[in-house]
Amino acid sequence: MILLFLASITVITIIYYIINIVLWITLDCDVELFVKSKFGKKLSTLSGKVVWITGASSGIGQSLAHILAANGSKLVLTARRVPELEKVKEQCLIISGGKLKERDILIMQMDMLEINRHEEFFQRVIKHFGTFNILVNNAGRSQRAAWEEIDLSVDRALFDLDVFSAVNLSRMAVKYFLNNGIEGQIAANSSVAGLMAIPNSATYVAAKHAINGYMHALKLEHPYIKTSIFCAGPTFSEFLHEAFTNKVGEKYGQSVKASDKRLTAERCAELFAVALANGTNLNWAGCFPFSFLLYLKYYPNLYNIVIKLLGSKTLYKIRDSK
Repeated sequence: MILLFLASITVITIIYYIINIVLWITLDCDVELFVKSKFGKKLSTLSGKVVWITGASSGIGQSLAHILAANGSKLVLTARRVPELEKVKEQCLIISGGKLKERDILIMQMDMLEINRHEEFFQRVIKHFGTFNILVNNAGRSQRAAWEEIDLSVDRALFDLDVFSAVNLSRMAVKYFLNNGIEGQIAANSSVAGLMAIPNSATYVAAKHAINGYMHALKLEHPYIKTSIFCAGPTFSEFLHEAFTNKVGEKYGQSVKASDKRLTAERCAELFAVALANGTNLNWAGCFPFSFLLYLKYYPNLYNIVIKLLGSKTLYKIRDSK
């Protein structure tokens, strides 16, 4: 009887892992996020919430604004380029199908690096809406540079934008939530680079690990404030053109190719919105093999073997969506 029981447990375990491996290979996101997208809270639960999206003029930020508008969320859209923000606002009003009025979308020209103006922008949001519910830290830049060639000034500049500016704005939001008894939410559009190292992007990898660390610490200290870390893999957007290199002031200047194996900004935004609606803590999205490799991180010895077998040339191809 005991042998039969053990045999049954073994078979069930094997089937469980086979199903999981198939999901790791076939899904474009982690299993939890997939399940939430099918059976979790609907995006309509975000209706009426005031959601602030930084870097909302293009890419995932723009697409997320579209999705939230369609579901009735009130929006604060910030970026450096006002004409693009105005276009996004117009699109959101149309997409909302009447759910949103002109006043329900506030746009502000905002450079995240102007830390001394964050309080000014924050107070404008509160004055306009009277409250505030969700901060989505989306603004940021990627990087392409050889590890040994990166000037230290680039490390500082990238951390200022991708980490410290987001942390500063988030601390303002957390204080506001705590002082006003609001069960708010802080979200970060991070990267799979914040979960696993990728080549030729050392500072970016370090910055994304850092913002993830800040978010995890916030979760521990204030569990009633929802923290959502969304780690996107390669995506069709302007990020590659705007990416840092090894020198301050220099942009990588290349565009993604139509033949690349990437998720669309719309798909990433859809999954990000699911994470926001369900208040999940950590999720990722990306084409194969990113999800598979990230799940292998739970088995570090196996992960190290696979990475060694793949080699640096293959990892470069994976990073570049080939």
